[in-house]
Amino acid sequence: MKINQVKLLVSAVSPRQFPDGNLPEIVLVGRSNVGKSSLINCLVERNGFAHTSSKPGKTQTLNFYEINQQLRLVDVPGYGYARVSKQERERFGAMIESYLETREQLRGAIQLVDSRHKPTNDDVTMHQYLQYYQIPLLTVLTKVDKVKRNQRQQSLNLAAQTLQTNDEAMQLFSSQTHEGKDEVWRWILQQSK
Repeated sequence: MKINQVKLLVSAVSPRQFPDGNLPEIVLVGRSNVGKSSLINCLVERNGFAHTSSKPGKTQTLNFYEINQQLRLVDVPGYGYARVSKQERERFGAMIESYLETREQLRGAIQLVDSRHKPTNDDVTMHQYLQYYQIPLLTVLTKVDKVKRNQRQQSLNLAAQTLQTNDEAMQLFSSQTHEGKDEVWRWILQQSK
């Protein structure tokens, strides 16, 4: 996809701040520091557009990015970050739940999982949650450039088995090499029709 225009519309902390209009939205979910911002930057071909940080737990709002006035990517706070207070985690959880359960523009979810590790219990819970609400779902295994070529299928198999999903709903991805970028865009555009 050729990116002509991309902008951060709003960083929302409550539904009344969500942007108006009926553009299709794809939400990105995943553990803190799994690479959501790096995926966005890679997709929109703008280094540093979505703020990346070496410190987990930086995203604390729902960030709505509008692409070519055609669709929106929505980055939500990462889950599983222990250094955020229990109260903050509950607030993030309620904010994300409200979005996932009520947002009519939502067309699909991309769940990011670190390809170097077995999906966590939090990953499994989020996966089941998205399936329960029948939200079209693509699981993206990030940081695949750090996995040896002969171990990639093993990573896919482990993630599929742990999340109880099939390989067709999974994509290997690297923000460094852009591997998987076209496939992720294809899925996004398919859901956004």
